[in-house]
Amino acid sequence: MVIQMSEATAVQAVRSLGATASSEQMSTPVPNPWVSEIAPYKGGEGKLDNGMRVLKLSSNENPMGASPRAVEAFRRHADRLGVYPDGSAAALRGAIASVHDIDADRIVCGAGSDEIIGLLCQAFCAPGDEIVHTQYAFAMYRIYALAVGAVPVAAPEQNLHADVDAILACVTAKTKIVFVANPNNPTGTYLPETEIRRLADRLPTNVLLVVDGAYAEYMRADDYEDGFALVEAYPNVVATRTFSKIHGLAALRLGYAYAPAVVVDALNRIRGPFNVNAPALAAGEAAVQDKSYAEACAIQNEVWRDWLAKELRNLGVAVPDGHANFVLPEFGETGQHSAAAADAFLRSSGVIARRMESYGLPGHLRITVGSSSDNVVVARAVAEFMAGA
Repeated sequence: MVIQMSEATAVQAVRSLGATASSEQMSTPVPNPWVSEIAPYKGGEGKLDNGMRVLKLSSNENPMGASPRAVEAFRRHADRLGVYPDGSAAALRGAIASVHDIDADRIVCGAGSDEIIGLLCQAFCAPGDEIVHTQYAFAMYRIYALAVGAVPVAAPEQNLHADVDAILACVTAKTKIVFVANPNNPTGTYLPETEIRRLADRLPTNVLLVVDGAYAEYMRADDYEDGFALVEAYPNVVATRTFSKIHGLAALRLGYAYAPAVVVDALNRIRGPFNVNAPALAAGEAAVQDKSYAEACAIQNEVWRDWLAKELRNLGVAVPDGHANFVLPEFGETGQHSAAAADAFLRSSGVIARRMESYGLPGHLRITVGSSSDNVVVARAVAEFMAGA
């Protein structure tokens, strides 16, 4: 016997069942259990509660800003904001490919390289898989791993340097991705070409090696490999880049990956169809083509980074050799000249640096290399602090 009911009666029956079920369950949606393990990323602060005018040296931004050509390209889009961007980012990918002599078809663009990192975790990891990163690594590796239910595994570093043997020792049958920032944030150190290739040689080919080159353009060492050649040589290597640092486009959120075809295909299947906005695409295209401006930024950074490190060392503050656009002075965890005390003094002088507790380095501060005048202010403030003023 078949019992028929009207649509209205059926809807009412479903609602009644739902009401009964909801009374037996929690009254609010419950996120996946692994989400509660995530400590939200906290960006560098840019203002003080007292309203004092400050030098924001907490986010590794380019003090020279964006290329004038990039700024003009951005402005040209002001009257076309009602039009969707090119979802394939064809012009930008072509410009990147031309400048770096790589294959445009193997480039995927994203809203910052951190979106690319997240997409890689989504595409290649499932709950229970493992993602390996170095001990003092960019916080988003751990966050994106936890977001997909994967287990982040930190490989110990040696004297603030990534250790290839320690990374390999962390790799198991559950490992799906290994992230290595080169040079690294927040340490500023790097793996030379021989070591990064040794890592690629010894990793199982079913494990992705992601070489994060957010600060690659600042490198000057002869033994440095930026990652692009590794992508050509190995079937499981991905190189990522950002426009937020050397190109000064942090506000626009723009980055990309150069990757094997199978990785590109996977990322294009899961990314948003218009994940990069049109002004960002235009500004990025102009920025990457303005090689002389990027070189000027790199030279300015190198001169003042080394100057600032030397000034701080002369004041008795240990500063490891760095290769990015920041310094990482070590003040210590306790005592009159601790990192916390130094941070408080710098803030009282209108300088905002980055505390490193969340990175496991509570005795350090990370200070962005600013303009020439910014760096002089920092050196003078630290001198007063060390003198007990």
